[in-house]
Amino acid sequence: MQTTNRRLGLAALVTTAALALTACGGTASSTDEPSPAASASAGGSATAEAASYPVDVTDMAGADVSIESADSVIATDNRAFRTLEDWGVELAAAPLGLMNEGTVDYPSDDSILDLGTHREPNMEGFVEAQPDLVLNGQRFSGVAEEIKPLIGEAAFVDTNVVEGEPLAGELRRLTTLLGDVFNQQAEAETLISDFDASIEAAKGAYDPEQSVVGLIATGGDLSYAAPSTGRAIGPVFDMLELTPALEREGSSNHQGDDISVEAIAEANPDWLLVMDRDAAVSASDEEGYQPAAELIENSEALQDVTAVKEGNIVYLPEDFYVHEDIQNYTTFLNDLAEAFGA
Repeated sequence: MQTTNRRLGLAALVTTAALALTACGGTASSTDEPSPAASASAGGSATAEAASYPVDVTDMAGADVSIESADSVIATDNRAFRTLEDWGVELAAAPLGLMNEGTVDYPSDDSILDLGTHREPNMEGFVEAQPDLVLNGQRFSGVAEEIKPLIGEAAFVDTNVVEGEPLAGELRRLTTLLGDVFNQQAEAETLISDFDASIEAAKGAYDPEQSVVGLIATGGDLSYAAPSTGRAIGPVFDMLELTPALEREGSSNHQGDDISVEAIAEANPDWLLVMDRDAAVSASDEEGYQPAAELIENSEALQDVTAVKEGNIVYLPEDFYVHEDIQNYTTFLNDLAEAFGA
């Protein structure tokens, strides 16, 4: 009964909002002044203050989108949150529970409507926020078609990276898109330049004779992150042309794929690249939480692995699982460059 009432409430809310949006569709935006989001970005820089709408962009799905205003912005893509906050973009609604509070300040802003999670999305929030612009991707990409009927005449920009395409290129394309949306092209170019430099530094420091295994620590276990496809780490094999110690296929599962520590030991990698998934989603004092480093150090089977004996273990930033953005890849790749060089 509770579920039925919720659906009926949502239907009524959507109907009411649709009528309101239709009635005021012609007055929702103005091109006479820059939007608050654009004016606030980059600390009110001259470039930001010059921003005006409409702006025409081609989104990540290849759709041509005309953005009439960015006075009320919804964003759902974890790869975009840090960039938007750094540019001073104010959000009307977002999935606050999918952010790391140490990475972005949005979760502490009471004015932002919480859209819940991709598993239990607060669809009413898309109506209540009365957006001019919706940036949708990553975990919320699966509910895109449910979102579109709720947002009236608002511009819908798909920010989701295309699965199967090289991630490095997709991160560049996403960053360029966000720069175009908020008139932050120079800032976007800087992010891309830093990212490209980190790739070149890591590639230059890496010895292809040394083998690598990617691991994901979650729920007290170590799982396998396959080259190319494995969550977060897999694309790094392609970016840097790393030599896999294991040729086993895997999925893009957020928890990685099953593997025994004995199989890792038998592969005897020179390097371990590790994402501690639980570090991003669990409190350090939460019962049962075990840091990735502890799992590796306490595994007897791994003690004779070259990577463990020589300390050749590089961990992704702790918030990586919830912020797989161009900034975190740049940080990780620079860490790899330093470790490989040492």
